[in-house]
Amino acid sequence: MSENLGVSELSEEQARAELARLAAELGRANTAYHTQDAPEISDAAYDNLKRRNAEIEALFPGLKRADSPSDLVGASVADGFGKITHAVPMLSLGNAFDDTDVQDFSDRIRKYLGLGKEALVFSAEPKIDGLSLSLRYEQGQLIHAATRGDGATGENVTDNARTIGDIPQVLTGAPDVLEVRGEVYMSHADFEALNERQQAEGGKVFANPRNAAAGSLRQLDPSITKSRPLRFFAYAWGDLSAPLAETQMDAIRRLAQLGFVTNPLTQECDGPESLIAHYRSIEEQRATLGYDIDGVVYKVNRQDWQGRLGFRATTPRWAIAHKFPAELAWTRLEAIDIQVGRTGALSPVARLAPVTVGGVVVSNATLHNEDYIRGLDSRGEKIRDGKDIRIGDWVQVYRAGDVIPKVADVDLTKRPDGSAPYIFPATCPECGSAAVREEGDAIRRCTGGIICPAQAVEKLKHFVARKTFDIEGLGAKQIEMFHDDADLPIRQPADIFTLRDRDASNLNRLKNRHGWGAQSADNLFAAIEEKRTIALAKLIFALGIRHVGEVGARDLALHYLDWTALTQAIDAARPAALAHRTADQAEEAERIKAKAEARRARVSDCRAAAIAGLDVPETASQCWSDLIGIDGIGATLGMSLSDALANPVERAAIDALIAHLNIVPPDAPAQDSPVAGKTVVFTGTLEKLTRAEAKARAEALGAKVSGSVSGKTDILVAGPGAGSKAKKAADLGVKTIDEDTWLALIEGL
Repeated sequence: MSENLGVSELSEEQARAELARLAAELGRANTAYHTQDAPEISDAAYDNLKRRNAEIEALFPGLKRADSPSDLVGASVADGFGKITHAVPMLSLGNAFDDTDVQDFSDRIRKYLGLGKEALVFSAEPKIDGLSLSLRYEQGQLIHAATRGDGATGENVTDNARTIGDIPQVLTGAPDVLEVRGEVYMSHADFEALNERQQAEGGKVFANPRNAAAGSLRQLDPSITKSRPLRFFAYAWGDLSAPLAETQMDAIRRLAQLGFVTNPLTQECDGPESLIAHYRSIEEQRATLGYDIDGVVYKVNRQDWQGRLGFRATTPRWAIAHKFPAELAWTRLEAIDIQVGRTGALSPVARLAPVTVGGVVVSNATLHNEDYIRGLDSRGEKIRDGKDIRIGDWVQVYRAGDVIPKVADVDLTKRPDGSAPYIFPATCPECGSAAVREEGDAIRRCTGGIICPAQAVEKLKHFVARKTFDIEGLGAKQIEMFHDDADLPIRQPADIFTLRDRDASNLNRLKNRHGWGAQSADNLFAAIEEKRTIALAKLIFALGIRHVGEVGARDLALHYLDWTALTQAIDAARPAALAHRTADQAEEAERIKAKAEARRARVSDCRAAAIAGLDVPETASQCWSDLIGIDGIGATLGMSLSDALANPVERAAIDALIAHLNIVPPDAPAQDSPVAGKTVVFTGTLEKLTRAEAKARAEALGAKVSGSVSGKTDILVAGPGAGSKAKKAADLGVKTIDEDTWLALIEGL
C-alpha cells in the first residue's frame, strides 16, 4: 500500500496514486474544517497529510494535480474558481543538488547544442519559495491571472491578483500580448504579523510563509486576499506577440522597465564556476533576505538557444534549480522494514524516532538497498556512500533537496553492545516467494509476480492511475477495498471490466456498503464502461511492466501500431531475447573472471556452451533487432517486455484484459510531411544539427527514428564518419542521403 511507503520509496505510479488519495482525504478535511466548521481530524494529522503531499509533489513535480492540496492551504476547497488553460504550459524545473550536477547541466547543454568552445552564458536568480502565478496582458491591460495548477490548466484568480500591489494593472510599451510569470510570496516580517493577527482573531495560524501566500491568493473573497500582505517577483514569461529581448537578462530588465518587481540578486554568469560562486553568495545571504528561497535557478541566457533546447515531458532543458543543502539531525534507528513495490523491488525503510529536520518531522528514511545497509557490494567490496547500518544505531538524517529523508552518517561510538549486522530477507515478506537479485542489479526482487499481494495491488493502482486508465471513482483506496473484498474481488485488471456483471449476479451487493450508494455504484460502472476504449500507448503503459514507462510505451505504440502486431513480434523475438540474456550473463561472468583467475577455464567453457546450445531462428533474430532498434527502447526494456509476455500467469492476465477492450491505434502521422510514416536512421557526425535535435525534428514531422538499419528503414541520413550502418544500408538498398539533403527535404516544415 503506497501510503505505508516512505516518499523516497514511491515509484512514479505509486506517487500518482498516493497524490490522488491525499487530494481526496485533504479535500474532505478542508471541507469539514473551513466550510462545515466541524474538523474530522486533528491539526497534527492534517499537517502530516499536507506535508506528505508536498514532499511527493516536490519529488515528482510533473504529477502535481490540478486539485493539488498544496494550493489549498488555509482556504476552503474552492469550486468557485474558474479554470484557465495556459497558452504555454507552466512546467516545473529539474533539480541540481551539488556542484557536479551544475557542471553536468552545462555539459549537457553544450553537447545538445554542439557548442564546442563557444561561450555559454547563463542567468542565475534566487528560487523563491512561493506560489507560481501567470498574468496575461493584452494591449497593456491585465486580462486574467492564473495559478500553475497542473501545468496545463490553472485556477482563475484574477480578482485576487488585482489586489497585490506589486502587480501592475496597466502596462505602457508592452507587446500586444504579454504573459508574465512569477512568484507570489510573503515576507518573513509580514508573515509573522499576519499570524499574530490571525491568532488574536482566533483564525488559522499558518505553518510557513509559502502556505500563507498560497492560502491568501486562493480565497474566494478577494477582500480577504487584499487584507493579506502578498508580494510578487516577476522572472519569466509565457505567451508573447513579440519577443521581450534576445537574452534572458535583457528580458528581465525589460520587465522591470514595464513596472514589475524583479529580484535584484539575478545575475549573468559565464559558466559553471561563475554560477556556483553566485550560488554561494546567495546562500550566505539567505538568512537575511527577509523572504524564503530554497535554491538558485540557472537559465541559458540566449533566447534562441532556449528555443533550440526545448522541453522534456515536464521540464525545460535550458533551466535547472540548484537546491540548497539539507539540514541535518541525529536520531535513533528503531527498526528496518521492507516494502514491496509494483515491480517486486524490496525496498528497506528506516523507522526512526521522530526528529525535526528542516522544519519537518521525519520518522522514516530510505535505506536504498541491501548493499547500502551493509556498506559492501555483493562481492564484499566497499561501496561509495555505503554504511554499516544496524537497528539501534544513532544515525544522522537529512532531507535531500529538502524533500527525501536519507541517512547521512552513523555514530559508531553510540552503537549498542551486542549490535548485529542487518540480514536482508531472501524471501518476500508479503507472499513468501523467493527474493532474488540478478547479476548487476542492486535491487532484490520478489519472484511471486501477480501472486504477490503487494505487487498485485500496486500494479492495479498503477493501472487505474491518472496517466493510464484514469477510471473516475476507482482510485488507490477503492482498489485496496476491492482487492480484499470476498464477494467482488479485483485481483487483476480484467476483473475491473467484469465488476458490473459480477455485482448483478451477486444481488447488487456493492450498493449500500463500503460507502457506496446506488447512484455512486452506477456512476462507477459507467466510468468503467467509458474506459473500455483505450489508446494503445496508454494500455502498454498501464500494464506496469518494469522499465516500460510512458515514453517507452508511446514509442512501442508508434512502431507497432497494433496490439496484436506488438505481441506477435515480441513472441517471435523470444528465442533471440533469451540468447541476448545468455550472452550478457556470459560477459558478466568474464568480468568476474578477471578478478578470479582460478575460475578462467570453467567460466569460459560455460559461456561457450551456453551460447552454442542456443538455436536462434532467423525470424527471431530479425524481430529482436527490430524491437531493440526502436530509438529509446534498447535491450533492457526489450528483455523486460519479453519476460512479461512470456510469463504464463502474467500473459493470461493480460489476455483476459484485452478481451474486454477496444484498443485505439496511434493517430496517423501528418500526411503533408514528406517523411511522415517513414523510418529514419541517423549515423555519423551531423554538422548542422545535434543528434537530439535531428531526432526531435524528425519525430515532430511524423517520422519514426530508429537506432539501427534494417529492411524496414526508409532513409539513412549519413554524416561524416558513417560506418557499418552506411554499409548495411547499401547492402539492403536503403536510400542514403547526407545532412544537407535531409534539411532540404524538411525545409520549411
